[in-house]
Amino acid sequence: MALARFLRRVLDATYTAAGVLAALCLVAILVIIVLQMSARWIGEVVPGSTDYAGYFMAAASFFAFAHALQHGAHIRVSILLNALGRWRWLCEAWCLGIAASLASYFAWYAVKATWWSYKLHDISQGQDATPLWIPQTTMSVGTVLLAVCFWDNLVRLLLTGSHGIRATSIDGASSE
Repeated sequence: MALARFLRRVLDATYTAAGVLAALCLVAILVIIVLQMSARWIGEVVPGSTDYAGYFMAAASFFAFAHALQHGAHIRVSILLNALGRWRWLCEAWCLGIAASLASYFAWYAVKATWWSYKLHDISQGQDATPLWIPQTTMSVGTVLLAVCFWDNLVRLLLTGSHGIRATSIDGASSE
């Protein structure tokens, strides 16, 4: 039981850290845009700034997936789940199983694509000529975290009868 609580805290802290990284990526996008605007005002160009803003946007999206899932920000069909009554548990287990499988499949191929980009020394087509494995790593980490989050919630549902996804109401209040 103590191991389960410890693992729960580690996973929740990991999802939160990923959410913080996503927020920092959004701040980095803001900084890049402000630098780009400032450079244009003085007649300069910041090469590759658009590419880097895109890399940070992808990173923000993928890092936010697990955090958003854990906090109930992903689309869930609550009306249907509530209408299922005693069959709700079975439907949630089925949905989490499918989602965990698909997320794992996507994570496998994201990691594989990142590895091949690294192995082949693939670089971006833009002015920045960044090795593609660097921005692809954020996608790989994000998809692996999402898969772990789905599996975490599925196992928790199967063992305890309740997943760890917090329901969020319209006013933003969170409940479990």
